[in-house]
Parts: sequence; C-alpha cells; structure tokens
Amino acid sequence: MQPTQFIWLNGSFVPWQEAKIHVLAHALHYGTGVFEGIRTYATAKGPAVFQLEKHLERFLYGASCLRMQVPYTKERLAEAVVATIRKNDIKECYVRPIMFYGYGELRVNPAGCPVDVAIAVWPWGAYLGEAAITAKVSKVIRIHPHSSATDAKITGHYVNSMLAGLDAVDAGYGEAIQLDYEGNIAEGTGENFFMVKNGVVATPPLGTILAGITRTSVITLARDLGYTVEERPLSLAEVLKADECFFTGTATEIAGIGKIDDTEFKDAPGPVTKRLTDAFKTIVKAENEKYMHWLTLVNK
Repeated sequence: MQPTQFIWLNGSFVPWQEAKIHVLAHALHYGTGVFEGIRTYATAKGPAVFQLEKHLERFLYGASCLRMQVPYTKERLAEAVVATIRKNDIKECYVRPIMFYGYGELRVNPAGCPVDVAIAVWPWGAYLGEAAITAKVSKVIRIHPHSSATDAKITGHYVNSMLAGLDAVDAGYGEAIQLDYEGNIAEGTGENFFMVKNGVVATPPLGTILAGITRTSVITLARDLGYTVEERPLSLAEVLKADECFFTGTATEIAGIGKIDDTEFKDAPGPVTKRLTDAFKTIVKAENEKYMHWLTLVNK
C-alpha cells in the first residue's frame, strides 16, 4: 500500500500516520464496522468517482444493520470523499470509507461506544492481475443468510472470506469461489460471480451474496448491450459447463476466470467478458455520455 498524505477522520483531516484508534475499540474485538471500496478514475474531465451515491447508500444501509447512530448524512459523506481526494491531490485511487464502533464499553452490546468514521484514499492497480484467474471452490461456505445481514459490507464477515481465500492460495489457486448453504455458487472472497452460456449471462441472485455495486452496473451494461441476464441459482455442475466465467467488484472491476478447480475455460477471458470489459472501461474513463450519471467529477 502506498500511503497518501491525509485521512479524513471524524470530520477532520489528520496525517496518514496519525490516523489511529484505541486498542480497545469495539470493532477491533467484535467486527462491528462497515466499509466500502470505491474507485476513482483518471479521466479527461479530471478524477471521477464511480457510483459514489450507490456506495454510500450501501454504506449507510450497513450501518443501520448494526444499529449505528450515523453522525453524518449521505451528502456530507459524499462531500468528505471528494474533499479527501482533493486534499491528497490524487487523480486515480481506491477510496475506503469505514464506520465502526470505537472505544467505550467492551462488551458484545455496543451501547456506550461512539461511532467513528474515516475515509482514506491511495493508489490502486489491478487487484487480481491482468491474466485470467484460477479459482478453487472452497470448503469454506459463504455465511448463512439468516446468520447475519449478508447483503451488507460488514467488517466481521470478511473473516469468512479470508479463510476461503487462504484455502485457495494454499492449494495453488489465485482466488476462491464460495458456495452457499444449499451448495450453489455464491461469490468469490471479494467479488461477485457471473457465467456465460450460449450468449446468456447469469449470476447468483441476491440473498446469500453481497449486493455488489459493480455487479448491478454490469447487469445494466450487459442488458444495454443486448444480452439476456438471468439472476438465478447456479449449480457448480452448470458453471463447469459454461462458455465463460468472470468476477466483478470495485477492486476487481471485471476479471475473466480461466480455471475452476480442474476445469479450464479456453481463451479466457472470453468474448462476452472482453466486450463488457471494454465497454466498462469507456464508462469509468468518462468516455460514454450515456453513463455519466454513474460518475462524480471531483473537479466539478
């Protein structure tokens, strides 16, 4: 990670190295925080933040799941994100807002703990690399939908993702695919999953997966390009017979999958994945006027 100069912390800018919390912060012990990953792209119109409003809506939804009394409105948070990008004079970056229960009472119930909010930005390259990804179906299943608010980006959930990812890396793969409690495809450790068969794009439905912002954007984009998109349960057996598979995510963007377990997908990323990727790039680079409402211009 390449540090930048300032982090926005509870309404003020502090130097990167001074953005600290107490060792007894509630979130450190119980995973009681929510966060977002947001991309800012360098464009001919200056830095542009992708789907900022949608990200902040999910951010606040996650906070509501944890019963947080949020000290800022969505509009104030949007201003803070833009201000943090400007303050660090950065043209392209990853943006990480995080909200968590801080230092107060140390018991499972967070009553008595303050709600702290921070926003950091830093340079970010390709999350999973440029080549097609190899993925292993992990023995670590995605958390059960009735065990937590699985459609929220809660910090504690990512222990589940981390264990699946370590399982895959230990076996020599680049990423993990998690199944849901019924044995169907859920998602990657930090990505949503798509498959293509006979030109039809399919992705697991909401319910056991994170409601990905890039996922929703790609569904809209694919339909605009004329593809049929289905949101439905996907069995592993069906996926292994697909023509193409790919991941989507803020950090990942759109990334083709070349291999799942021992099944290889020829010429990955495939033609549909490539077409979606090319179209997506024009959008985030502010080169497609139709989708300019997906971008927030920092220098506006």
